[in-house]
Amino acid sequence: MTPDLYLLLVVQFLSAFSDYAILFTTIAIVMQDANSPAWYIPALQGLFLTAYVLLAPWVGPFTDQHPKAAVLSYANFIKALGATFLFLGIEPLFAYAIVGIGAAIYSTAKYGILPELLPTERLVTANGWVEGITIGAMLAGSIIGGAIADRSTVLATGLIAVLFISAGIAARWIQAITARAQTDLSAIARFLWLIRGLLKTRQARFCILGVVLFWATTAALRVMLFSWAPLVLSIHDSAGIAALSFSVFIGSATGAAIVPGIIPLEKLRRGRFAAYFFGAVIVLLAITEGIWPARLVLFLIGFTGGVFLIPLNAALQEIGYRSIGSGNTIAVQQFFESLGMAGATMIYGIATGFGANPIASIAVLGLMVILSTLTVSGHLPKKVS
Repeated sequence: MTPDLYLLLVVQFLSAFSDYAILFTTIAIVMQDANSPAWYIPALQGLFLTAYVLLAPWVGPFTDQHPKAAVLSYANFIKALGATFLFLGIEPLFAYAIVGIGAAIYSTAKYGILPELLPTERLVTANGWVEGITIGAMLAGSIIGGAIADRSTVLATGLIAVLFISAGIAARWIQAITARAQTDLSAIARFLWLIRGLLKTRQARFCILGVVLFWATTAALRVMLFSWAPLVLSIHDSAGIAALSFSVFIGSATGAAIVPGIIPLEKLRRGRFAAYFFGAVIVLLAITEGIWPARLVLFLIGFTGGVFLIPLNAALQEIGYRSIGSGNTIAVQQFFESLGMAGATMIYGIATGFGANPIASIAVLGLMVILSTLTVSGHLPKKVS
């Protein structure tokens, strides 16, 4: 642990706390409006993720052309702008989309800075620390943000804007890293060149497939919980649903904490076992009733997902740092992840519009994950090369 890594963890906690606080605050605003259609919450997530897809050709070069500490700062200020729009009562779909723009920029710098601050052998451990602090912030932000929003969405959005600004100021104290030179290509042409550069190895291709599988699944499942919890567990407020997510966060934190010792980069193929169980426990959730059984299953979903994801992230960072640059790698990774997440949430939103049952939707999601993991995890690289 270095001083810059400690400071990065502080920035990440403040930013992730606010990310999830504003998510549940925005959902609370929607749930308090009796006239909001069933597709509105999936649409919120879809628009948020659209920023990741549309900005992908530009955020990587922007991140690698500027000190990543400054990029972290700029991104948090943009997210603060979105929170301010919510505070002023502007349309939630628009305001939350602005937060998505800041988040798309922030994410490339958050992970892209790690290979510049630490040697390769410490990347898995550093990713574990970042994911662990993120999960703690997600938990606190979800529960506290949801609880405050259920009482006053104005107070919640005001506090969130202040926290985003605080994270932006703190990020400026992380040391500046020399920017990487860029090729003279148009943004879109260059982005296509970066995709080819990253995916030219078999290891990178299957790591990308793995992380897309994880994030598309969790995005769809997170939206489904807002329909499933009221129906199965009789939980109708955003704070209650946020508290239910506690088990997922704890499971993910536990998985992030133990994964460096059981799946180092040279043993990446071990992650396929976590992928098998990840799909299976989602199927189990569809037939689960009662709060405590649901919490146990959600814990297992978080745990197996965390064990599967962390080594893949570290492997991609190392592959990308040695090829197209860390910021560019995260941008490409975000592009594919966001395509998967946006596609999954939009498909569910369309299905909801046609009256899809959330229990059946979770069962179908789990079965699709099992089929996908049998294909993807079976081809995971044995080691980074």
